[in-house]
Amino acid sequence: MAPRLMFPDPLAAADVLTFSGRAAPLGDGNVRLRASRGVLVVSSAPLAPKTLLDAAPTVLGMRAVEVDPELVCDLVIEASDLVTDAADAAAIVLPESGRSASWAGISPPASGWTRTGTLRASVLAARAQWGIAAVAESMPADPGEDVVHTVRSAVWGEGDADLLGVARGCAFAAFALGFIAGEEEVPVRTAGPWTRLSFSRGHVLVRATQPPGLGPVRLTGGDRS
Repeated sequence: MAPRLMFPDPLAAADVLTFSGRAAPLGDGNVRLRASRGVLVVSSAPLAPKTLLDAAPTVLGMRAVEVDPELVCDLVIEASDLVTDAADAAAIVLPESGRSASWAGISPPASGWTRTGTLRASVLAARAQWGIAAVAESMPADPGEDVVHTVRSAVWGEGDADLLGVARGCAFAAFALGFIAGEEEVPVRTAGPWTRLSFSRGHVLVRATQPPGLGPVRLTGGDRS
């Protein structure tokens, strides 16, 4: 029998399938499933660096739902591979094997967050729609995969003054994953290089990256004075 995720009711299972369906066309199309103590955290990366020298930020979308308290897992799978169990609407069938994703090895801190401001959901939606138009206008005819990534990184990786300097990709992730609903006030919190936007429907997190280049010179060995 294929491995399954067991949920308290069909609505919880449908919630995860809705998230994975929205995540499938974004980024690399993968989702990470982490479960412990009765909570399943489902995450995806609408934007992430492709190489070590890539200056694109890591933008994650996360949603938490109740799950079987005995389930403990941490795996990455293709979002489109998640399907409802035909025999049990409160269960989701998993593929036989997982996948790998570099962004899945980067986890935001569990504590130490400081509130730094608030954003209106309507502003986030407007900046997401502006960015979608900007990406479309900047894309050349018949672009290759690398060109698409470069254009998207330039638009979505830029800090936006209307978003308190937060990378515009956070607005895109919230919009594409269906987190924006109504006139919600969205708290903004930071912890180290991470920034988190907390919606009623989920969280969007961005991890800033240092621009590629040489770091500062440091003396090693004994006293060089």
